[in-house]
Amino acid sequence: MVYLHHLPEDKRLNLDISLFNEENNTQNILLIQEDLRLSKSMSWDHTQEDSQSKRLFLLGFTRLQWFITFIFAENQSHSTSSAWISVEVVNNVTEFIFLGLSQDPGMQLILFALFLLFYMVILGGNLLILLMVFSDPRLHTPMYFFLSNLSFVDIAYSSATAPKMIADFVSEKKIISYWGCVTQMFTFHFFGCTEIFVLTVMAFDRYAAICQPLRYANIMSTTACTLLASLSWLGALAHSFVQTLLTFQLPFCSSQIIDHYFCDVHPVLKLACADTTLVNMLVIANSGLISLGCFLILLASYTVILVSLRKQSAEGRRKALSTCGSHFTVVTSFFVPCIFIYLRPSTTFPLDKAVSVFYTTITPMLNPLIYTLRNKDVKNAMNRVWNHKVSLKEKQKA
Repeated sequence: MVYLHHLPEDKRLNLDISLFNEENNTQNILLIQEDLRLSKSMSWDHTQEDSQSKRLFLLGFTRLQWFITFIFAENQSHSTSSAWISVEVVNNVTEFIFLGLSQDPGMQLILFALFLLFYMVILGGNLLILLMVFSDPRLHTPMYFFLSNLSFVDIAYSSATAPKMIADFVSEKKIISYWGCVTQMFTFHFFGCTEIFVLTVMAFDRYAAICQPLRYANIMSTTACTLLASLSWLGALAHSFVQTLLTFQLPFCSSQIIDHYFCDVHPVLKLACADTTLVNMLVIANSGLISLGCFLILLASYTVILVSLRKQSAEGRRKALSTCGSHFTVVTSFFVPCIFIYLRPSTTFPLDKAVSVFYTTITPMLNPLIYTLRNKDVKNAMNRVWNHKVSLKEKQKA
């Protein structure tokens, strides 16, 4: 350790003054000058021990003041520049305001009725699929096991955004709290990523059923289905946790207006009062590449299926094309908008809100319509449940 009095006087002054911020220079220079005066006046003569002890004490006290002032200045500087600081210190924002899909009152009433109808169809249709799959033993197969997972995910996924959006259509102010925004982003990405993984697993199931019919029972065993479903949910949980943490570890100073109808990554990042370049790159790697990678896997699996159908009978081709066609319709309407939104830098376009409607509302609404109206097994299960219900009523009357 080098003490001040061991250095030349001019070097001592230059060394110490350089340690301080400009706003503290006046006080710091006074302390250093006092330190220099005391150290200069000290003659290390043993005949003046008492006087030297007093001076040594004063010198130590002055240096303590100097040290405390330096530490305080450094902490104050770091507290205003660090982005990895607690929410209570940095964030002045306690709530956000959505601009929504439209600012026109008449249009908002139309959208309220329209999206309320969409949400009721989502709930009713997907709950019906869940009821059919769990009540009919004939549907206890891998395909319908994953379909029931997809239906549950669609209900939860749409519920992350739709109820708030519908309520905002008839609200004067479209406000969401800070932690409400955090929760909405986490649940939205959790169930959205789960849907991506479940759709990918369903494509693999169709590949195994059509291309490996003799080994299908072994490939898609109960253990394998449970493992694939569990990995889908756990992978989505990890994705959502990282996505939300990356976004909300940034400081939010004063901007509150989100040009969207829910808390998504890119609109929220625009409000951060810090450099978001690294976070944008990580979002592309996290969300964009997951969407693109799974979509390419799906395209590859459907291509292999179409090639293998040349060896099938006419009836087998018709049934396989019907099943795969419905799957591919859902996949396209979900993945293409996701890739458009997340596989690009943090820039927003007026078209983004309309595109987001496809994967937040339209796709969860199409799933039950496609899988019930175009699926004979589900329609037959519905007829059996209905006939069983009618027969019970007739027995009760008799």
